[in-house]
Amino acid sequence: MTTSETMRPKRSMRVLLGVLQAVERAGNKLPHPFWLFTIMAGIVIALSVLLQALGAFAISPADGERIEARSLLSAEGVQVIVGDAIDNFATFPPLALIIAVMLGVSVAERSGLLNAMLRGSVTRVPARWLTFVLALAGITGSVASDAAYVVLIPLGALVFKAVGRSPILGLVVAFASISAGYDASLLITPTDAILAGLTTSAAQFIDPGYVVTPLSNYFFSAASAVFLAALITVVTEFVLTRRTAGMVADGEDAENELGAMELSADERRGLRNAGLVVLAAIAVIALALAPSGSPLRGPEGGILDSPVITGVAYVLGILFLLAGVVYGRAVGTIRAPRDVPPAMAAGVRDLAPVIVLFFAASQFLAYFKWTGIGEIIAIRGADLLDAAGVHPVALFVGFLVVVAIMNLLITSGSAQWTLIAPIFVPMFMLLEVPPETTQALFRIADSTTNVISPMSPYFVMALGLLQRYRKDAGIGTLMSLTLPLSITLLIGWSLFFIAWWALGIPLGPGVPVR
Repeated sequence: MTTSETMRPKRSMRVLLGVLQAVERAGNKLPHPFWLFTIMAGIVIALSVLLQALGAFAISPADGERIEARSLLSAEGVQVIVGDAIDNFATFPPLALIIAVMLGVSVAERSGLLNAMLRGSVTRVPARWLTFVLALAGITGSVASDAAYVVLIPLGALVFKAVGRSPILGLVVAFASISAGYDASLLITPTDAILAGLTTSAAQFIDPGYVVTPLSNYFFSAASAVFLAALITVVTEFVLTRRTAGMVADGEDAENELGAMELSADERRGLRNAGLVVLAAIAVIALALAPSGSPLRGPEGGILDSPVITGVAYVLGILFLLAGVVYGRAVGTIRAPRDVPPAMAAGVRDLAPVIVLFFAASQFLAYFKWTGIGEIIAIRGADLLDAAGVHPVALFVGFLVVVAIMNLLITSGSAQWTLIAPIFVPMFMLLEVPPETTQALFRIADSTTNVISPMSPYFVMALGLLQRYRKDAGIGTLMSLTLPLSITLLIGWSLFFIAWWALGIPLGPGVPVR
């Protein structure tokens, strides 16, 4: 078989490309997420008027209270729209959480710590472990957000080339790991804080006192990171290695760039010092929590309701800050205390697009909550599903399919979860599915189709980097390499969750799966 024949898309691939091109065209017609939430808010206003006129209601299963739809064009509704607009924004659950975390993460990023962590995790790995370690680094690299794509995709190609393997294969492993495993990680990430805030807000439709912490899915997320890395390794070694065998790298030779990717002595010393400081800080916190009368414990002496757990976003920000400062001092990127505040401010500047999106999302969520529409839909939907006797696993599969398809069009996880959490979290709660479980399901579907979404800017970025090694590579080339990973991870991760759920393993500290 000639190389050109190998590169020519098969009929099934041409069909898939046609579908994805249709998805791309449909996605391009969607407005910016800011305007999407503004339009949705307008729809909620119109719907609230209609449902109140129709007398829509539901009976709360918690206290038997009658919940009626309320019009946003009433006197009280106008107060929510105009008078409470600032409060709606200021009390939007993820807003303060993400800013608090990013103040510390930004110092770690600006000091070069996150970049060095990503490079150090793969540049000195034995060849037989390279695929697994690169995959695990990519999955956990979501803590570094965009930096993971910028550093690991070209680095994956370089380290594979350095050990005599196809750079195209290394590039695909890195890209797929970051994208398809985005919501799994060995570390607590800013995404955990965002999702927790949105899930808390949705859960409070049913239980006003319910709180979901950034640690709520940690056990499942960390285990998933290792599982997905192993799954990516298997698919790579037994499927993609054969697929890339006929793809001769005919682009520019980037071999000499690997030297620049390796860690210097100062960077290795900085990583060691930063790691020791973080371990020492964690040890201090653990020792402070040990005494039964510790002020760091909860109101009744508990650990799970202690300020350390409920305020874990702040603690996480402090740990990143400490690690970033220590690393920066070692390599010279942070020379004095006056260098720290500008690094923190840079993180807030980077959040500007997110904050703009959050303003529109917060108004939509406030309207949706005040009108009672979310509760009515959740209660009525739960009643229908309960009457139909739908098995929880069938619910899970249906939810996964819906979110995976949505994710092809709306690649922003926070935007997508803001839209659907107010419906699915309360509905599943009424069916005795905890909010943390619904959130864990969302993580799976929100991640695995990222790698084949033509709406993702990182798909375009990966294609551009692929063309450095294969000049005639196109969307079909990249898709033929990422699709097996996307499908395998979606099915495999879903089955992993169902097994986790069936065994009743906690999703996080003190968080039952069912």
